[in-house]
Order: sequence, then C-alpha cells, then structure tokens
Amino acid sequence: MAREVDVLIVTHVVGRRGHGAVLEELGREGLLGEDNEYIHVSGLEGDAPWKWMKDTEGGISIAAPIEMTMRHGMPPLEKVLAFGLQPSLSVDVECTMTADFFTQMRTVYTLQRALVNERALRGEKDLPPMLTCRDVLRFATVEGARVAHLSKRVGTLTPGKEADLILLRTDALNVAPLNNALGAVVTLLEQSNVDTVIVAGQVRKWRGALVGVDLAGLRQRVTAFRDFLFETSGVPRRLF
Repeated sequence: MAREVDVLIVTHVVGRRGHGAVLEELGREGLLGEDNEYIHVSGLEGDAPWKWMKDTEGGISIAAPIEMTMRHGMPPLEKVLAFGLQPSLSVDVECTMTADFFTQMRTVYTLQRALVNERALRGEKDLPPMLTCRDVLRFATVEGARVAHLSKRVGTLTPGKEADLILLRTDALNVAPLNNALGAVVTLLEQSNVDTVIVAGQVRKWRGALVGVDLAGLRQRVTAFRDFLFETSGVPRRLF
C-alpha cells in the first residue's frame, strides 16, 4: 500500500522482539527496497539481516538514548559501520527522552568511543576507528536527509536547496573560547546556544526566541492535555 501511494516505509526493528526473522523473510520475498527506513536495528542475530538491509539499500536510523533507556539492546553502531553503512540519527519518542539533536549526537559520539576504548583496555587489536565529530555531524545532517529521501531539498548548504540554517552562539560560558567548530557542536553546544533558526528561508527563531509562537498558550494547552491523559488513564502525578 505504501508503495502504491509513493510514501516511505518506516519500521522499528528490535531483534529481541523477533523482528530480525521478519526482516529476513521480507527480504527473501523481495519486499525490501531503498524506500525502507529501519529504526534501532538493535539485537539482531547473525549477519543475514544486515546483508538484506545493505543489499536492498535501505536506510538506517539510530536512536541511541532511547535504545539504551527502553531495553532495546545496545545501539548497533559498530555493526552498522562494519557493514559500510552510514546511519542517520533518530529521536524516536520525545515523551521518553529529550528530542534535541545535540543529545543525539553526543550520545552516539561518546557511546561508540566508549565501546572501542573498552575493547582497547581489554587488549584487543585491530580496533575500528573512533567516530570523529565530523562523522557524527554528518549523521545528523547529510545522512538524515538521505535516509529521509530529502537530499534534494535539505541536508547541505547548496544553491537550489531550501535555506535551512541554524546559527549557534559560541560566546556563552559553556563553549567560549571557541577552538574547533565541529568539536563544539558535537561535544559542547546545547539548545540554549541556538540563536537563530531559518526553515525554508523563513526565520522561525531569532536571537534565542521563537518567532510567531504563543509559548504561554502552548504551555497551557500541553499542560491541560497532560492532565487529561493522567486523569483518564489513572496515572498519579508525582514530581518526585
């Protein structure tokens, strides 16, 4: 049905829930393609699922904070990179974990390096290269656009593409003095450093404030809906 109306097929794949076997079956039936996007891909047994994803040119997106929090298994960064694949980054569910991409980038960066460092401390040789800040920033931008099939519109600052820009302040105490732009973006900067956001040429945030958004009204509506959900589901409110 999705292919009949030309929309992407996004699937959450968690091996411990038996999704690996389903993926292999779909591959054998010829139902996988480049219009498939796989989220998580954690806990997959063997190499067969990875070969199917690579051979059919499907996109992979890692949601590292969620995978580690919701017991999906270890984010499969090493496996993805070992198969020569380039992942995008996913926030998955913002009701469980923050959805800002600084968190996504920093989690992937530190996790992959921690895994390699641990292997080195055990005396292993022939270790995979550690991710660089440039690698991780590419996952969040170029690869994100590619996996979402939006590379012709966004992902890079290229003439003819939509003007999607983020201007970051580097004079705050958490980053100043700036020594390396890529390193700062991945390891130091956070939401409070976002000064200006331009989406498709339209200014949506200016000098740290959202443009055209009634924040007070939005907070009121969100709070009212939260209270409704808690009340109807019988979930007690506990701040601590």
